[in-house]
Amino acid sequence: MAHIRPTESELEILQILWEKGEASVRDVHEVLLKNKDAGYTTTLKIMQIMHEKGLVSRDSSARTHIYRAMVSQELTQRHLLGKMIDNVFNGSVGRLIMQALGSNTASAEELAEIKKYLDNLEK
Repeated sequence: MAHIRPTESELEILQILWEKGEASVRDVHEVLLKNKDAGYTTTLKIMQIMHEKGLVSRDSSARTHIYRAMVSQELTQRHLLGKMIDNVFNGSVGRLIMQALGSNTASAEELAEIKKYLDNLEK
């Protein structure tokens, strides 16, 4: 899928499906309710639209339809990050990283991982 353009709501659902592997609308809806007030029919409609867009597959062989993400988490993140770098940080990866590290507190473990990654890039 060349143009992965999930909406914010679709991305929330994809996150759940990436974590669970597969889920019914009810399963997804219950996770969404932990963080926001969402109607079941709204969740169902979004997932039906996602199926039409090819973002998820739907197994209708059982009474309860089971959905599975059809787009990879890594490719989706890479695509969205690339768009964000271009649109928000004027194409500068350095600005993105400095903003991310300046705004959020990274754990010592995360900082060590980042340093190791940067060292490997320099080699």
